[in-house]
Amino acid sequence: MCGKFTQRLNEEEGARAASALAVETVTPMRFATVLRLGRDGGREAVRLRWGFVPADAPDQLAYGAKFIHARAETIDVKPTFRDAFARRRGLVLVSSFNEGKEITPKKTEQYVVTPREADRVAIAVIWERWGGPSPVPLETFAMVTTPPNALIATITDRMPAVLDEADWAKWL
Repeated sequence: MCGKFTQRLNEEEGARAASALAVETVTPMRFATVLRLGRDGGREAVRLRWGFVPADAPDQLAYGAKFIHARAETIDVKPTFRDAFARRRGLVLVSSFNEGKEITPKKTEQYVVTPREADRVAIAVIWERWGGPSPVPLETFAMVTTPPNALIATITDRMPAVLDEADWAKWL
């Protein structure tokens, strides 16, 4: 399952995210740029940490790496994800994502998946704000996963939920 992706932000997106990133490789527990709806209803680019921490979690470190993915088939009923699915959705625009094919229990063969017809694709995510004892809230996200398409099925049994641009508004 996807455990790494790359983001390539254009100048406008980089400015909105308060960062002048050209290409960034993102792994769990690192920050990525996520598009979501702002308070005014318009889209905003924000930096969130990959590794979903439920709002009521007593300790953010115990949860972050545990929930990097949320299965599309159960996201609306699992207590951990249900509220975020209903109210806090986003998109991660990626230039590539990695998938690993298990060779042995301790060895995987890594594949870098890049879009064929575009420079990037949008992956559905859900996000959460964790307050905890910190004076600054931590905003985190989990990538939504689905059963694989025919290409990814040759590598693994899950893949990120990739959305066509025509479906972005509906998801958000």
